[in-house]
Amino acid sequence: MERKDFLKGLGFFGLGAVALPILGSCSNDDDTAATNTLAIGDCSTTPSETEGPFPTHSPSTLVTSDIRSDRTGVNLAVNITVLNANANAAALSGAIVDIWHCDKDGNYSEYGGTGMQATNYTSVHFLRGRQTTNADGSVTFTTIFPGWYNGRATHIHVHIYNASGSSILVTQIAFPEGTDSAVATVNASSANGYTKGMSGYTYNAADNVFSDSAVCELGTITGSIAEGYSLQSVINVSA
Repeated sequence: MERKDFLKGLGFFGLGAVALPILGSCSNDDDTAATNTLAIGDCSTTPSETEGPFPTHSPSTLVTSDIRSDRTGVNLAVNITVLNANANAAALSGAIVDIWHCDKDGNYSEYGGTGMQATNYTSVHFLRGRQTTNADGSVTFTTIFPGWYNGRATHIHVHIYNASGSSILVTQIAFPEGTDSAVATVNASSANGYTKGMSGYTYNAADNVFSDSAVCELGTITGSIAEGYSLQSVINVSA
């Protein structure tokens, strides 16, 4: 199913929560925080996306929930709940979930020394990890708030496998944007090492992955610079 075929709606999900019926109309404005609820049928399956140019080389060796390694930045707790669209959106326990994302400067581990990424991080593995979903279909990672790089909005890559290790879905998590969003607040936090600000930032609406609509991949973010942020994402798969 193509991404453009999905119905639109914004999601607000708590830890391990199951999607609830829509309480109001939803907007496809990237400046809109994900504060409305999302009916299960609106995004019956989460769109498949490219794993990008920086996938984890050997994810099975990186079974860890704290993926920060030596990276510094604003703390971010990532909670992902995986639901099985083929079983009335029941929680999918035992699924293997890999995530990876760039650091505050826009660099990925396991790559570099090329025109695509000048800084060479080929020998390190920061901001990559694997966990297995619990009975609620959930996994949690401790990380830092991702930075950004030219041509891409802030995002997190996700690859989900079944319990046997067969790939189910490769997707990406988008972040809410806008003047008062966490994306804007964090990128203005030079005291925490985020030096780029928002000048030259590629918003979801212009991003080559999310531009056809990010609403079925949009996470919900709460928190603050001082306390750290929490990202909640519900991913619907066909398992």
